[in-house]
Amino acid sequence: MTESTAAEIATGLKPLSHLSHPREVIRQFTPNWFAATMGTGILSLALTQFPVYIPGLRAIAEGLWFFNIFLFCLFSLIYTARWIFFFDGARRIFGHSVVSMFFGCIPMGLATIINGLLAFGLPRWGHIAIDIAINLWYVDAVLAFICGVSIPYFMFTRQSHSFDHMTAVWLLPVVAAEVAATSGGFLAPLMPDASSQLTTIIVSYALWACSVPVAMGILVILLLRMVLYNLPQANMAASCWLALGPIGTGALGLLVFGDVSPDIFINNHLEHYAEGTRGFSLITGTILWGYGLWWFSIALLITRRYLHEGFPFNLGWWGYTFPLGVYAIATLKLSTLLPILAFKVFGGILVIILAILWLIVGKRTVSGAWRGDLFVSPCLSDENCASARPRISPIL
Repeated sequence: MTESTAAEIATGLKPLSHLSHPREVIRQFTPNWFAATMGTGILSLALTQFPVYIPGLRAIAEGLWFFNIFLFCLFSLIYTARWIFFFDGARRIFGHSVVSMFFGCIPMGLATIINGLLAFGLPRWGHIAIDIAINLWYVDAVLAFICGVSIPYFMFTRQSHSFDHMTAVWLLPVVAAEVAATSGGFLAPLMPDASSQLTTIIVSYALWACSVPVAMGILVILLLRMVLYNLPQANMAASCWLALGPIGTGALGLLVFGDVSPDIFINNHLEHYAEGTRGFSLITGTILWGYGLWWFSIALLITRRYLHEGFPFNLGWWGYTFPLGVYAIATLKLSTLLPILAFKVFGGILVIILAILWLIVGKRTVSGAWRGDLFVSPCLSDENCASARPRISPIL
């Protein structure tokens, strides 16, 4: 073994060897890291829906949920520290055309914790889990709405975008609202009184509407962009899977609404609205699911091409997990509503794929975090971002 090889091995074993100082972990921290909480959280929830009983699987799912809470709290502390100690660098994110999109990962990561409170916390802690989930949902809904409005506004006024560089990351800030909407659908029947239940489900419908139509419009533009300019560059390879996010969550949200809305409307003396809700939600949710099947097939073909050509690992690889997870859960939800075995089989296969992807991406993330090379804030070295100004023409 040569001295240079030994030095490289020693460097690789040293934590944060790619950073000039440990404080760079804070200075370079970005919301991209919250994509890991989205992927971990959706896997924990998907495992609870797995169609085949496996001893110990639920315990694994609950362990992942607790781990996800730890990750979310840790990332929140680090990112808060960045805004406190490195404010000038942190605020540049609003002018960055890619990293700013990942603000949507924060409320979406929180939503997986909220849903986990119902799946794991309720059996373990009782009604207090519902109280915690309701209060967190209020926070999540507000964050998701603010993110879905403010980031597009910055895209219109502060950032520089071009059609040929557009990717599916544009979806991230707007999808957060429909994720919060779906969580609201799960929580609505658990609200303390009929009036609160009605308010929650109506707010959830509104959040869904603030997200899904906008996301569908972005997908149309994305399709045209890929036809005219071909695939995104290799470091954005995982973005092709993001299209499944709004489609899968949109379908799941409708299916959940269809389950809970009729009883809520009836309890609030709105029987005339309840009659068609379940059927409308099922048919529309199934249509969205079918649209997702098209994007799923396209994403598989695109990924096969990227694998053949090779592409580098980055935090964007977590984009493989959450969209696939919500689509898998939507598929399994359909299997409980329709007597079609194919939905159950396909949904189970998707959960298995999700678990494999989580292990692969998780392992590489841990390695990259240990070395420190994943702690990179593009804004700090991007001159266009650093000098971003409102794009308003002066009046002469």
